[in-house]
Amino acid sequence: MSSPDLAGTLDALADAARTAGVDADAARVEGEQLAASVAESAVGSFVDWCTATGRAISAQVFMEAAVKGRRFRTSATPLVAQLHNSRSQRAVPYAKALAEVASAAALLGQPTPLSIGAAQSAASAQLNAAQGLSAVPATPAIRSGSDAEFVRQAPQILSSVLDRMHTSQSRLLDLQQLDPFGAGAFPGLGSTATGSDRQSLDRSEQRGGAQPGLDKLDQQAPPVQAAPPSADEAVAEPEQPAEPEKSLEELLAELDALVGLATVKAEIHRQTAVLKVDALRAKAGLKSPTITRHLVFVGNPGTGKTTVARLVAGIYRAVGLLSKGQLVEVDRSELVAGYLGQTAMKTAEVVAKAEGGVLFIDEAYSLNGDQYGEEAINTLVKEMEDKRNDLVVIVAGYPLPMQIFIAQNPGLASRFRTTIGFDDYTDDELEGIFTGMVSRADYDLGEGCLAAFHDLLAAQVRDETFGNGRFARNVLEAAVGKHAWRLRDVTEPTLDQLRTLLPDDLAPDAAPAVDWPATPPGGLEPPSDPTLPAAHRGDAGDDPVQATP
Repeated sequence: MSSPDLAGTLDALADAARTAGVDADAARVEGEQLAASVAESAVGSFVDWCTATGRAISAQVFMEAAVKGRRFRTSATPLVAQLHNSRSQRAVPYAKALAEVASAAALLGQPTPLSIGAAQSAASAQLNAAQGLSAVPATPAIRSGSDAEFVRQAPQILSSVLDRMHTSQSRLLDLQQLDPFGAGAFPGLGSTATGSDRQSLDRSEQRGGAQPGLDKLDQQAPPVQAAPPSADEAVAEPEQPAEPEKSLEELLAELDALVGLATVKAEIHRQTAVLKVDALRAKAGLKSPTITRHLVFVGNPGTGKTTVARLVAGIYRAVGLLSKGQLVEVDRSELVAGYLGQTAMKTAEVVAKAEGGVLFIDEAYSLNGDQYGEEAINTLVKEMEDKRNDLVVIVAGYPLPMQIFIAQNPGLASRFRTTIGFDDYTDDELEGIFTGMVSRADYDLGEGCLAAFHDLLAAQVRDETFGNGRFARNVLEAAVGKHAWRLRDVTEPTLDQLRTLLPDDLAPDAAPAVDWPATPPGGLEPPSDPTLPAAHRGDAGDDPVQATP
């Protein structure tokens, strides 16, 4: 089986979107963003990504796409969520096409264990979201009927995608193809491009421009088509039952199964009770007071805000407040355009996609401070009023900036009256999150792994920049990559070897050694180098500089 190429998998993704009846251009955009987020740790990956997507070589464009796509490594893309919530039978095939994109992205540039782990995580996240799998422990209610059928079929569906990824990984770990002396490469890993191609791209990059015609390579050489599904897959796929909408009880059970977040759970249960009673009053012909449904989530990164927002969307659908229950997650860049007047249209288009569900705006306070952001806010307020019967908006971010953001905009202050705080996780809660991720990824922790995890945790600065749950996921992604590297020479690994992570897989990467210039005879300081930070020059002060190995 040949390794998938990014251009070909993006074409296949667009085809899968057309078959599913969703926007092919939007599918390509989220596929490109997912690919960039998977490959962002690989040296030189932006060159391959820009070539595959038909763009001029630009590291900035690549990183902008990677930032937008990071959330797709852990949660459903908007189109996967839309297909799942509409119970489309094309949700799983579309998610499989996205997983193929992630697999291809793992080969861009000079791949690292992080890119392999990110690809596997992204593939699992999209497939699980399409099938409605969750982190909730198995219960008779959830595992009954068609849910049980999905759970039984999940390993086969995921196996198809991971088999393709295994081929890509084998190519990555084939030492006969690699140049271990490539500058900046992960030890033992080299570029997937040929030496002449890479040198040509490097020269082009140094000149500050793309190679002539480089952004049209995909037009000159047709991409390799994705391998057709096997006969078994072709027969089994149409027989998959549509995922039924989850009941209110099942969604609340998912909420309660999340690690920590006691205050958050209590507030969501209270909001749910208010909505249930309000619906019963309306059914009985009683008047209902005007209750603001929009929410403010405050807390540090990785504390579960997006996960809870997705559950809120489902809960509001289950009680009849929303018609679809999808979650559309955006930030400033997806609301604001480059010119006045265009921002209003761009914001209105985003709201239209979210109608019937929840619009989740991360770091919403970034809209403050300029006329473009103000235009987006004013449009958002108008759209919230026009679509008040079938739209819920959740704004999220750090506590103090969010408080200022709401207070400075009267139109928002009257619509966001409920604030829910997300506390940082404790060490024990982070351990529970980590072990849950490991189990759901079908790995086992060997003896000493939890101690290694706590050692990593103890070395973290626990301020507002700490990743909380994202820290646990990053540790797992890095461990998965190191596990794959450790087994690179094992021809027929046992099932236990394939499943078990060891403490060395969780060990932090060694900091690169720095060879400082030797002190000249006579004890004089080394010459001052203006390109170094002041702390590393001889003019930093009277205290000697201590080099950290």
